[in-house]
Amino acid sequence: MINFNQLKAFYFAVKYGSFRAAAEALFITQPAITKQIQQLQAAYDLKFLNRFGKKMVLTDAGEALFEFAEKIFQIEGQAEESLRDFQQRKRGHLRIHSSESFGAYYLPLIVNLFREKYPKIQVSVTIFPNPLVIENTLKFENDLGFISYPIANPRLILREVLEDRLTLIVAPTHPFSPKRSISPKDLEGQSIVMHEKGSASRAIMDEFIRKHGLSVSVALELSNNEAIKRAVEQGIGFSLISENVAREEVSRKKLKSIPMKDPSLKRRFYLIYHKDKYLSQPFQMFISLVSQWASEYMRKRS
Repeated sequence: MINFNQLKAFYFAVKYGSFRAAAEALFITQPAITKQIQQLQAAYDLKFLNRFGKKMVLTDAGEALFEFAEKIFQIEGQAEESLRDFQQRKRGHLRIHSSESFGAYYLPLIVNLFREKYPKIQVSVTIFPNPLVIENTLKFENDLGFISYPIANPRLILREVLEDRLTLIVAPTHPFSPKRSISPKDLEGQSIVMHEKGSASRAIMDEFIRKHGLSVSVALELSNNEAIKRAVEQGIGFSLISENVAREEVSRKKLKSIPMKDPSLKRRFYLIYHKDKYLSQPFQMFISLVSQWASEYMRKRS
């Protein structure tokens, strides 16, 4: 029968890339990690790891064992979470990873509402690019994630949370500023501030430009909404952005928001979690609140 202390030593050494890091994670000494891995290899007369200086390389047997160990310790974590849920009832900890737009401009509202109802539940939010949110969710490194485009993965549950309109933003001094609405043809030859390539917002803007056969000048490519809004304020060009993202600057008259005559200019946000994720009571309460908040948000916007 496999020794789980030995297996855990092997798993953490591979996961963290060093015996020292594994020892710190397991609160034991580095020699103890070395000894347990040696005993594990001796028990099965197999080599699982080759070490070249500080570098570790898995053998074929090691790769197979690591895959099983990862599943075992994921299940162990879920079992512990389930038992804690029974012990604590409405206590707990939610780890949320989110893409930039949803995490910065929508999620704080939801978290504040949740904490008002359930103050004993700790919520931590970390902002990551969409691909990393997806990757972390697949690895059980969060409880749930929010992303800006749909994905099809049999290991993930995907739920649409929100659909928001895109609006054109310009500086108050821009020639477009007096207009009440903008048609796509008005943008021909204009300077635009774009999200960087690979982002969900950039994909929407690229498709809009292609769809209408526009020739625009890309004045600047930036990686986040705040930088884009500051560039537009400086008169560098116009941009297309979610209404809620520009709401504060528009209310302070630092930006002018002008509706586009194109009903397809929308973006959607999605909630994801692993299909094997244990649905703890705090998790279920948060999901329910997200649905309630989204319904109310859409109702007010209509």
